[in-house]
Amino acid sequence: MTAYALANLNPPTVLDEEVFTYMERIQATLDPFGGRFLVHGAPEREVREGEWLGALVMIGFPSMDQARGWYDSAAYQELIPLRTRHIPGAVLLIDGVAPGYDPAATAAMLRAASGAASGGTA
Repeated sequence: MTAYALANLNPPTVLDEEVFTYMERIQATLDPFGGRFLVHGAPEREVREGEWLGALVMIGFPSMDQARGWYDSAAYQELIPLRTRHIPGAVLLIDGVAPGYDPAATAAMLRAASGAASGGTA
């Protein structure tokens, strides 16, 4: 199942040389784990609901194990400070949904669990 690394980053007002180095070197850390950028910064975006602050980075991996392997790799760990010293934000690894995922089935499961938890009927 596909997994993703998602980052909501707060871009700096001034780009430091370390940021350029990070950007130049990150792809080499992704390659051994099958990682590829799906979204990188998204300068053109339409916020349809709520407020979006920062920039979105989304990287796809063939599996969660490969996403973890990339993040925990010595090569990427070496790069992290180049970004975090200049671009604060949150980063998470998350599994995607399986092919054929049905949100209605998830709703039914949650409805049943909610009824059972509250003592009501589903």
